[in-house]
Amino acid sequence: MKVSIITATYNSANTIGECMTSVLQQDYPHIEYLIKDGASSDDTLTIVNAQAAKDRRIKVVSDSDTGIYDALNKGLAEATGDLIGFVHSDDVLASTDVISKIVATIRTHKADGVYGDLHYIAANPPHKVIRNWVSQPFRQELLVQGWMPPHPTLYLKRSIYQDCGHFNTDYKIAADYEFMLRVLKEPHYNFYYLPKTLIKMRVGGASNRNISNILQKSKEDFRAMRQHNTGNLWTLVRKNLSKVKQFF
Repeated sequence: MKVSIITATYNSANTIGECMTSVLQQDYPHIEYLIKDGASSDDTLTIVNAQAAKDRRIKVVSDSDTGIYDALNKGLAEATGDLIGFVHSDDVLASTDVISKIVATIRTHKADGVYGDLHYIAANPPHKVIRNWVSQPFRQELLVQGWMPPHPTLYLKRSIYQDCGHFNTDYKIAADYEFMLRVLKEPHYNFYYLPKTLIKMRVGGASNRNISNILQKSKEDFRAMRQHNTGNLWTLVRKNLSKVKQFF
């Protein structure tokens, strides 16, 4: 089973090296690594191209885009793997066996998608764990309770993207949430929870960078809930309140 991993970058020189290393050191050999750069003006491309020159699994394209979801969509259009996942440029795979565990889970449980747990870590070394996002086994009724798996941990068969489409770029911050609602509400797919920390994500991402972004994220979340008939204002409140326990 071939796995496509997509990373979108834009002026990510401070973090892209660690991100790429976490992918390239995976013990699973059949990986296609797609780097979609948004015409960075710092040293991102220097770092990326130096790695690509040493590893043929890496494919790099740099051109302008309209944001991270546009970049990820471009990666999805080029991905040739049986399974697709994302490692954002500020994030790292939590251990060297993440991909092999995901593939084994897909095979063992005949799953269409696998997700796991996520650590939010401090932006600078020693990367203290700030939030611990522990997920749970999938049940569709959880969607109307505001539950959602951490998107960076979600690996889906390419056929799902072919059937359900890519990210809706009308959503500027919550396109990943809208996409997951679109997919997870489909009853004919089998999703499996792998109880393992798969991703370490630096705090300070676009969705929680400031109050303005948090408010926009909530507005877009509610819009997605209404679009897919998966909740109401109380669902949005429960979704946001569920994050509190991740700090303890």
